[in-house]
Amino acid sequence: MEIDRSILDKVNVWLTPVFDNDTHASLQEMMASSPKELEDSFYKNLEFGTGGMRGIMGPGTNRINKYTLGKATQGLSDYLRTSFPGEELKVAIAYDCRHNSDTLAKVVADVFSANGIKVYLFEELRPTPELSFAVKHLNCHAGIVLTASHNPPEYNGYKVYWQDGGQLVPPQDKELIAVIEALEYGQINFNADETLIEYIGEEIDRAFLRTSLVNASFNTPQEAKDALKIVYTPLHGTSVKSIPDLLENAGYSNVHIVAEQAKPDGNFPTVKSPNPEEPEALAMAIALADEVDADIVVGTDPDSDRLGVAVRNGNGIMTLLNGNQTMVLMTHFLLEQWKKQGRINGKQFIGSTIVSTPMMMELATAYDVECKVGLTGFKWIAKMIKDFPEQEFIGGGEESFGFMVGDKVRDKDAVTSTLLLCEIAAQAKANASSLFQELLKLSVEFGFYKEYLISLTKKGKEGAEEINAMMIQMRENPLSEINGQRVIMVEDYKASTAKNLLSGEEEALTLPKSDVLIYYLEDGTKICARPSGTEPKIKFYFSVNEPLDDVKNFKAVEASLDEKIQNIVEEMNLR
Repeated sequence: MEIDRSILDKVNVWLTPVFDNDTHASLQEMMASSPKELEDSFYKNLEFGTGGMRGIMGPGTNRINKYTLGKATQGLSDYLRTSFPGEELKVAIAYDCRHNSDTLAKVVADVFSANGIKVYLFEELRPTPELSFAVKHLNCHAGIVLTASHNPPEYNGYKVYWQDGGQLVPPQDKELIAVIEALEYGQINFNADETLIEYIGEEIDRAFLRTSLVNASFNTPQEAKDALKIVYTPLHGTSVKSIPDLLENAGYSNVHIVAEQAKPDGNFPTVKSPNPEEPEALAMAIALADEVDADIVVGTDPDSDRLGVAVRNGNGIMTLLNGNQTMVLMTHFLLEQWKKQGRINGKQFIGSTIVSTPMMMELATAYDVECKVGLTGFKWIAKMIKDFPEQEFIGGGEESFGFMVGDKVRDKDAVTSTLLLCEIAAQAKANASSLFQELLKLSVEFGFYKEYLISLTKKGKEGAEEINAMMIQMRENPLSEINGQRVIMVEDYKASTAKNLLSGEEEALTLPKSDVLIYYLEDGTKICARPSGTEPKIKFYFSVNEPLDDVKNFKAVEASLDEKIQNIVEEMNLR
């Protein structure tokens, strides 16, 4: 394979003395034996997506390494000085269980300190939500987490948080990217000032757990807590640092941890993917749940921002819930608790995203609160809290297995959410119900919504081009009918337009531009397509709904909705 001249030009820069000998050796080996890998390592720069900067580890501009992270950190240091002139700058840094996370976190700390910025560096791996909490708790100007969430073992990443504890959002993200891209690698200052690096740990742990305990505890009787049997797995990740202690402090003693998955390990040896969205990831936990006759299974991803949940269905069989279902259960419970406490006065809101279940809107209407809907990614829900300080945030989530309880943490928080789910499950069991039964009751009251997700993986440069071509095709040749139902509205968030296909009328969308298309059908079906911001995937989200008049008709209505989804998938050639 002949290597493109533009790729070679970039490689030659990385073969200069600015870069270390190990980098030189790796690149020379790739040039000789892996030209395809070399191209993928340099054909673009790593970009900030919905979850920050994430990629495969290795040398190159399209890889996670000390130089790409060093450049990002140097740019952030410069940007912080411009944003907060004359202030004593402070940042907090955390990292997860992934390979090189600890050493990369120290590199990032070194660069910050070399630029005269005070650094609070966690002494060991910690959950991402604790970093979000620490940024505000320590009055920092920014925060960094070294994580690639649930990506495969060869990945790592770099998430940037701002003063409010939320991730970076426009226009700051674009401004920061401009600063980073203007830098040369030789301008990175790696010469650490160790006097500016302070290691943190237990004190922040205690404060974080106290806050989680307050936000997710709702007067559950101790006998109800004792009766709930919980199986928990951290999937080799960071939540083992927090969730067992939190559950114990909350009074839950009947907790069974999957021993084989309790030790942090960046190889994730017992799972194909450490993603609680995928059923296979919770297989060992479900097996343990059947062994001990547990009521609920909770599994968290490596950085502990997402959680997967399994509960017993009407036949006593462990059934996985999707992110929309857990979000609805938690949101409804919070709304009901706030109502009982007399705390709803028209100034509250819940948060959701454009690809999540429309049932969130139904809940908001029923409880006289607003449902704010943002783009995919929790940074947009955090931005809602920041932009509307006169309103109280109750809770919110997105379909990708993330939820946030209150405003003390400004990102997905599997730690606090785990306790909240246990509170709901314990109270339901004490009332001769279950999480599954509570979900059925909500479907009777608000309508039976069924969601489904298809993710198509398209790796490398060719994959990115294929994904782009698919989005262009759907934009330029929009479907007018799907599964016998007319498409009545198409929202194009890249063009910021919503077009009524029946009347031809068009109106502007107010959310920031994003590569997302949403089709609305006349029967209430919603179909969304978007490239992932953090993985080489294009995702298709389906939401269908029908009334459910009685719990006993659940299976028949579910079968009807499943058939509708599969018909749509086949018609769109997505199998």
